[in-house]
Amino acid sequence: MTPVVAGGIRGAMHPIIVIPSRLASTRLPRKPLADIGGVPMIVRVARQALAAQIGPVVVAAGDEEILEAVKGISGVRGVLTDSDLASGSDRVHAALSDVDPDGAHDVVINLQGDLPLIAPSSLTAVLKPLEDPAIDIGTLAAPVMSDAERDATQVVKIACDFDGADVTRALYFSRLPIPWGDGPHWHHVGVYAWRRTALERFVALTPSALERRESLEQLRALQAGMTIGCARIDHAPQGVDTPADLEHVRGLV
Repeated sequence: MTPVVAGGIRGAMHPIIVIPSRLASTRLPRKPLADIGGVPMIVRVARQALAAQIGPVVVAAGDEEILEAVKGISGVRGVLTDSDLASGSDRVHAALSDVDPDGAHDVVINLQGDLPLIAPSSLTAVLKPLEDPAIDIGTLAAPVMSDAERDATQVVKIACDFDGADVTRALYFSRLPIPWGDGPHWHHVGVYAWRRTALERFVALTPSALERRESLEQLRALQAGMTIGCARIDHAPQGVDTPADLEHVRGLV
C-alpha cells in the first residue's frame, strides 16, 4: 500500500485503519454481528475500510466471535484485545501495540464498528486536517439537516466555523445544539485520524470532568490542550446504536 500524500506541509502519511469492536452493547447486544442483508455489520464496515485503499485494515476485537466473522476477509487482520478495555481508543491503542510495535504507521484512523454505510471517501477526508502540523486529531463534520437531528441528544454537535473552507478547528463538542443563535449546526461523525503520538498521549490521560459530564471522550483531548480538526463531508452516515437504527439501515441496503 503506497503512502497517502497529504499536501506539501505534512508530506506523505502512512495510515492504518483500526476498527474497535466488542459484543457487549447495552442498547443493541451483539451489535457487531447483527445481520444486514446477509452480512454481519462488522464485515460491512471492514469492507468499506478496504475500499478506501489508504492503508492496512485491522479489526481490534474484544471477543473471539468477532474474529471469526472477519477471518475470511482478504486484507483484514483481526486482533484479540482485552474485553474490559474502557473505550474504543484504548482498544485501538492495544491493537496497534500488537500489529505495529515499531510505529511504522504514523497515523491511525479509528473507524467505529457501527458505521456500515460509511463512504470510503470519508476515510480519505478524515486525513485532511492532519495536513496542518498544528492539528493532533482529525475528525468529520456533516451539516445538520433538520431540527430533530439538531435537538437529538444522541447526535453530537460541534462548535466550529468552516466559513467556506473544507477543514476547520473544533472548539467544543456537545449533545446540545451548539452554538446558540442563527446559523448552521454541525453533526459530529465519530471517526478519528490520530497522529500516533497524540493517541499515545491521550490513552495515558485520565478521563476529564467535561468528558464525564457530556459522556464524550473527545473532550478529554480538548481539555488537555490537544487540537482537533474537522473535515467537512456532505452527509452523516447512518450509525447503528439501537434496534430502530438497525432496521433503518437494513432498509437502505
